Amino acid sequence: QVQLVESGGGLVQAGGSLRLSCAASDRTFSNYATGWFRQAPGKEREFVASISRSGVGTYYSDFVKGRFTISRDSANTTVSLQMNSLESEDTAVYYCAQSRRFTIVSSSPDDYDYWGQGTQVTVSS
Repeated sequence: QVQLVESGGGLVQAGGSLRLSCAASDRTFSNYATGWFRQAPGKEREFVASISRSGVGTYYSDFVKGRFTISRDSANTTVSLQMNSLESEDTAVYYCAQSRRFTIVSSSPDDYDYWGQGTQVTVSS
């Protein structure tokens, strides 16, 4: 069973930045697309960003485009989400997800097979 571990969440003031990271327990992490989703209290889980196996393809939800950047490290062992210009509406639990079927970007949670436990991001206004 693959385990995904997120890190980097925390409390930040509006306008600030945080960097989330996701690492997997096995070496196939680099072979598939990886995504970030988030869930705020009382709301459905929603797509944030996705990156292809190669790292060349990226896709963002409209509400984070221009503020968040998803990337893979050079060793292709972690996927990061750099979050800038944070807003109170960005407060949520952020989840890393990895597909074991697709290599291209996707915004559908159904395309992802493994999920992390989530990391809390709280933005104070």
